[in-house]
Amino acid sequence: MLIIRNIGQVCAGRRGAVRLDEPDLLVRYHDAAIAIEDGKIVWVKAHYDEPVPGAAQVIDAGGGCVIPGLIDCHTHTVFAGTREHEFVQRIEGASYAEIAEAGGGIRNTVSAVRRASLEELVDLALPRLSRMLAWGVTTVEIKSGYGLSPEHELKMLRAIKAAGSRQPIECVATYLAAHTVPPEFDGDAEGYLDAVTAYDVLERIKNEELAEFADVFCERTAFDVAQSRRFLEACKRFRMAPRVHADQITQMGASKLAADVGAASADHLETIDDAGLVAMKSAGTIAVLLPACSFYLGVSQAPAQRIINAGVPAAIATDFNPGSSVVESLPLAMSMACTQMRLTPAQVLIAATSNAAAVLGRSDHIGTIEPGMQADLAILDVPSVEQMCYFAGRNCTRMVVKNGEIAWRAVKG
Repeated sequence: MLIIRNIGQVCAGRRGAVRLDEPDLLVRYHDAAIAIEDGKIVWVKAHYDEPVPGAAQVIDAGGGCVIPGLIDCHTHTVFAGTREHEFVQRIEGASYAEIAEAGGGIRNTVSAVRRASLEELVDLALPRLSRMLAWGVTTVEIKSGYGLSPEHELKMLRAIKAAGSRQPIECVATYLAAHTVPPEFDGDAEGYLDAVTAYDVLERIKNEELAEFADVFCERTAFDVAQSRRFLEACKRFRMAPRVHADQITQMGASKLAADVGAASADHLETIDDAGLVAMKSAGTIAVLLPACSFYLGVSQAPAQRIINAGVPAAIATDFNPGSSVVESLPLAMSMACTQMRLTPAQVLIAATSNAAAVLGRSDHIGTIEPGMQADLAILDVPSVEQMCYFAGRNCTRMVVKNGEIAWRAVKG
């Protein structure tokens, strides 16, 4: 048995997709301890001052806060190459859409990914995942979408699977072949969709268990609503649950599409309209807010308060990618959500744990701290989640526990 004691505060969270306007979002235990056995939480006790069983391994939390392991439910962590020239272009006044329409953006990363081998992609991803783990992340979703051909999309998905097996963070893969139309299919989006939804391609993804989700960039520079629906419906037949990059740059009805196809989430939502909000609430589609992306691009944030007031549960993720959000730190994105979206630290913690777990279909075993749940925890060196979000950009993580095992600890001194 592993016992974590001398915990100033446990922020236990709540299971499932939680509306962020509900009262008492966090279940908090003060002066607490947590017992773990066989990778699961056995008990959580407040005001704990009992003798520890002699055979137990003890971790002293030093009066710090313990939170559920963070869940980054929208990333593009597997990629090759960098795009700092576009970073400078945006500083000089070019928009994300203008860069994409001029042949840059996603296509620049596609060229680098196609040149890279599977092992090279894994080698590039592993240190990124290591840094995410050090920030308290224990589960991360990773999308393909920079191969843009059956061969290279499969290579990316295999790289995600391999990276997941070589380090402690659980990696959840998403097939994002419908990210944009590659150069060889210019003017022929339908032909491209034929290629990436071919029976043998989707059957291979299913048989090799390469992806749990399928995602599409429904946008003027990528795929329209009808094309997005076609891609997602094809993938659903091969057991990939739909998700949608929706309403990021232009309002096309993408969030309503997400609701129509039963998507787990609609992500971005900077230009969401009332019809989309009504549809998402009715369908139970979760909003994934990406504050670091808007911050990085220097554009307006998604209307988080309007989304929350509409009764739509919201998650928060980094959108870590080489073009529009080169931000690996989920706690930093959480701080941005506090300052830029006016969410409270309690709201952002629920968004990055309970609601992120719901997006990934894992609410039954991760996202909260309670008996029977998987022991995925972050031990902080500050006494509260409020202080973690207050120290924007500082890593407040002392130790990370994954499946009941110590996966990372800060180096003393």
